[in-house]
Amino acid sequence: MASAARVFSGIQPTGVPQLGNYLGSIKNWVALQTQQLQQGRSITPHEQFISIVDLHALTVPRDPEKLRKETIETAASLIACGIDPSRSVLFRQSAVPAHTQVHWVLSCITPVGWLNRMTQWKTLNFRSAAAQNLLTGLFTYPVLMAADILLYRATHVPVGEDQIQHLEFARDLLVHFNKTYKTKLFPMPTPLLTESRRVMSLRDPLRKMSKSDPQEYSRITLADTEDQIVLKIRKASTDSISGITFDPESRPGVSNLLSIYAALCSTSPKAAADVMSNFTNAQLKNTVAEAVVNSLSPIRQQMCRLLEDRGYIESILRKNEVKAREVAEQNWKSIAKCIGLSY
Repeated sequence: MASAARVFSGIQPTGVPQLGNYLGSIKNWVALQTQQLQQGRSITPHEQFISIVDLHALTVPRDPEKLRKETIETAASLIACGIDPSRSVLFRQSAVPAHTQVHWVLSCITPVGWLNRMTQWKTLNFRSAAAQNLLTGLFTYPVLMAADILLYRATHVPVGEDQIQHLEFARDLLVHFNKTYKTKLFPMPTPLLTESRRVMSLRDPLRKMSKSDPQEYSRITLADTEDQIVLKIRKASTDSISGITFDPESRPGVSNLLSIYAALCSTSPKAAADVMSNFTNAQLKNTVAEAVVNSLSPIRQQMCRLLEDRGYIESILRKNEVKAREVAEQNWKSIAKCIGLSY
């Protein structure tokens, strides 16, 4: 019988997530709680670990109080979306010291050339006029991501198209570790390629929706009220072409709205476009706004209730962190023994 699989996911503590985070990641994590996974030739149950990666957040210096506040808000948002702490181990990365221990071990065997090839770093380096001021944390970020995955001996990692390179880096580093220390300590993590839910900016549909965008009307957050959602979608960029069609290249704004509707209503953007083919842009926006409001309003209400008692959220995290530390410390002992540390 195959041993239980283990799924690992991480999320930055940026406070209340935006719609793209929900559709691209969180909604999939909720679904994974009741699914079984393919492991080899067997269908097996699994554990799911979801880390609020507050150590990753330090690659850009943050206000300490704001970071703590947004960490709790992120946890409350995940629970409001349907993450059940009795089914998924939801924890703060910094509460498990073994993350940084494994990070250092892996850093010591990671070729600098591997990190130089990472797309995220190359982009930063290319855009920066003062490359010498780029921070080491950004450079070694992929190593900490690999440590997160390997520390829990994850067998599956949910990834979108923009995260595949980081998982491939972790897989390469796993092979390199096993070869360096002549071991087979870590299982090879399998990517769980989530269905693409790439949500674009409402104001500039050629760019991803992001909380860092200075335009407030570019994004919908899970904390937005019904009126705010309706207004933001009403102001969304579309075009002057008659009728509704799904054509991301020629009609990115309309296609983005169709993609949002499809993701929330369990259909395809093309099928949605066929149903709404004779709609005006205003009718499309009204239909999409209704779908977003119906999906997000219960989440916002639950999130508000949870945030009224932040001590309750803290207690949930602390309880889950006991479990995370138990698993991590056991695996750290195996790693330490493998590399020659006395433990």
